[in-house]
Formats: sequence, C-alpha cells, structure tokens
Amino acid sequence: MRIALFGATGPTGRHLTAQALAAGHEVVAVTRRPGSPPARPGLRLAVADATDQAAVDAAVEGTDAVLSALGARFSKDSVSLYSASATAITDAMVRHGVKRLLAVSSSIADPGWRPTGAHFFNHVLDPLVNRRLGRTLHEDMRRMEDVIRATGLDWTLVRPSGLFEHPVVTDYRTAPVSADGVFTARTDLAASMLRELEERRYVRTAMGVITTEVKPNIARLIWNEGVKKK
Repeated sequence: MRIALFGATGPTGRHLTAQALAAGHEVVAVTRRPGSPPARPGLRLAVADATDQAAVDAAVEGTDAVLSALGARFSKDSVSLYSASATAITDAMVRHGVKRLLAVSSSIADPGWRPTGAHFFNHVLDPLVNRRLGRTLHEDMRRMEDVIRATGLDWTLVRPSGLFEHPVVTDYRTAPVSADGVFTARTDLAASMLRELEERRYVRTAMGVITTEVKPNIARLIWNEGVKKK
C-alpha cells in the first residue's frame, strides 16, 4: 500500500515510517524540513506545509491511504494546525479519490473519558495539564475531528492517552471511542494505526489506544510532551 504520512518526522511519525516500511508499505513522508528523513527503500520525501493546499494535493495524489500524525505544543494562543491541516488533507483526498484516513487525536477529545482508578490523574493532572495548559491545543483537535467527521471518507480518529517513548511494541489495547487507560507508547500507537489500516475495525468512528505493560515517569512525560515538545 502507498501511504501519505503527514508529520513523518515527528515523534509518532518516525515510528510510523519505520513500521510501515518494515511491513512492506511504500511511504510518502510529508515534512516541512528538506533533507529528512534520510533516503530508504520504499520511502519518498514530500516537502510540504500540511496547511498548504497545493502542496498537500501533490503529496496525496497517487496514494492509497493517508495517515496524519501531526502534533503541536501547548500554547496560550489559539492553535489551528490540526483543523487547518485536516481541511487541506480531506479536500485533497476527495479530489484525488483517496478514501482511507487515520488521524491522531487524543482521548481528551472524548468528554466522558476518565481512566478507572486514576484518581491523581483525573483530579489533579488532567484538569491542570490537559484542560488548562493544553486547552487551546485540544480545542483544535476537536475542531479537526469535526472536519473529518463531516466528510464521506473512510476515516478513523485515533485517540491515544498520554504519549511516551518506548523502544518496542507491547501488547497494547484498543477500544471504541476511547480506551480505559492513562498512557500510550508511541510504538503502540503506530502499530495500532497500521493494524487498523489493514483490519478496518474502526471505520468512521474513533479508536482508543492504550499501553498497559509499561508506564512512563509522569513528571518527565509532562515536560517532554507539554513543555519541551517541538
């Protein structure tokens, strides 16, 4: 399968690229930075801003599916990357007859998401980090979801919980709408997206993804994902 991957050089996109190539897919890696990622068999680089309609059109043309792993930092200012890129990507997919789309969102987009037994997270970290520091970012994720839902595409909204780095894929879990857990390894997020691309269990709905075998350091996670993230 030929996949257009937006956010290919980001933290999740790098795992998606490696896993997709290992599975035998061709990847059109869409990035704003020329010269990265390095050339590999099956990989083609497309330099494009994900909100530039003409550039997005060129990246999507001739592909079989689109994966979006775009991400932004927490900001007090309004965030528009998610919704603006979703508009450009879905418009390009319609024009070129590409039906399958998987886009990374967040468990926070589910208003009823409250992980079982996670008292400190639910009552301290979530209100402070996600609902306050990440408010503008998550508002735009919800706008992105609305844009995608309004299309006639075969879409899946992929909702991980708190993202962290882990070197290997674990025995992750998926669930409709959102999953009952606090953390998601990026390796597991990538693996779940590629599996869903083949199995199509969550077409035109949301898919929650969680990691249960390992847990990150919470303080380091907040720093890396909410403060240091580029």
